[in-house]
Amino acid sequence: MPTPPRIFLLLALVSLLCACGEIRAVPQEERLQVVATVSPITNIVYNISGDHVELTGLVPAGADSHTFELAPSDAVTLASADLIFINGLDLETSAMQMAEANLKEGGEIVLLGELVIDPEEYVFDFSFPEEAGSPNPHLWTDPIYARQYAEIVRDRLSAHDPDNAEAYQANYEAFAARIEALDAAIQATTASIPAENRKLYTYHDSFAYFAPRYGYTVLGAIQPSDFSEPSGQEVAALIDQLRDGGVPAIFGSEVFPSRVVDQIGREAGVEFVSTLSDDDLPGNPGDPEHSYISMMVENLKTMAEALGGDPALMDGLETGNVPGPDSSVNQ
Repeated sequence: MPTPPRIFLLLALVSLLCACGEIRAVPQEERLQVVATVSPITNIVYNISGDHVELTGLVPAGADSHTFELAPSDAVTLASADLIFINGLDLETSAMQMAEANLKEGGEIVLLGELVIDPEEYVFDFSFPEEAGSPNPHLWTDPIYARQYAEIVRDRLSAHDPDNAEAYQANYEAFAARIEALDAAIQATTASIPAENRKLYTYHDSFAYFAPRYGYTVLGAIQPSDFSEPSGQEVAALIDQLRDGGVPAIFGSEVFPSRVVDQIGREAGVEFVSTLSDDDLPGNPGDPEHSYISMMVENLKTMAEALGGDPALMDGLETGNVPGPDSSVNQ
C-alpha cells in the first residue's frame, strides 16, 4: 500500500527535528537556575527572586551547616546553576569546592559575606578563634547585614536576568521595609531588657555581629572551636564562669544537641533555653512562618523572655515571605 503524502511530510519533519537535536517541549520560560546554601540565605534569595527562578537550597532545614556533607548528586545541581549564593568566610567549604569544580560556563559564584565586610571587620571569638584562621561567619543574624545580602542578590539576579529586574527590585524594596521594621522592634525589645541582663552565653557562637549592633555582650560559647563536646575540664571552667558572670540564662539550639548544656545550666544555677536559632527557620518549607524574619522574631522573643524583657514588643511584625510561602524552593 503506498505511503500517503502526509506521512512522508511528517517523517521528513521528524528527521529534520532529530538532525537539529533532541525533541522536547519548550517551556514557556527558561528560568534562571539558582542555588543557595544555608536556610537563611536560601530564604533571602527566595524573598528577592520569588517564582522567577528555579531555586535550590543545598543545606536542608535543621542541618548543622558547619559539618553538613554534600551528596555526590549535589554536583549535578551545582553544574546546572547560573548563580550560586554562598555565605563564604569558610562556612561552606565543601560546597565551595564542589561549586568551583562544577561551575558551568557563564555561571557565577557569589560569596555574600565576603562582599559585605572587609577582613578588618572579621570577628574572631570563642567558637572561631583567630589562630584557627576562620572568622565567625554568621553575619545574617544582624538584620542589617541580611539586608545587604538581599541587595547583592537583587543585583546579581538582575544582571543575569534583566527581563525580571523590576520584579527583583520591587521584592527587594518590600523585604528591606520588613528588615527596617524588624530592626526597630529589636531595638525596642532590647531596651526593655535590664542593661545588666543583656548578656549572651550560647552553645554555638552565632551572634557575634548581632550583639554589638544592639548592645549585648557575648560572654562566651560552650561548643569548642572544633565543634566537639566540651571536655570535663572545660565544663567545670564554664560553670565557674557562668556563676561569676551573673548570666540569667544560657541558650542552645536544636541544631546543636548537647548532653552537657542542661547539666551546665543546673550546676551554674542559670536557666537553659534550647530554642535559639541561627540557621533553622521555624516551621517547614511552605509554612507562613518559614522565613528568615520569623526566625529572628522568635529569637528576640526567646531572649526577652529569658533575660527579663518584654517579648510582646516583637508582635505585629510582618514575618512572612514577600512572594508568599516558599514551597517553590527545592530542598
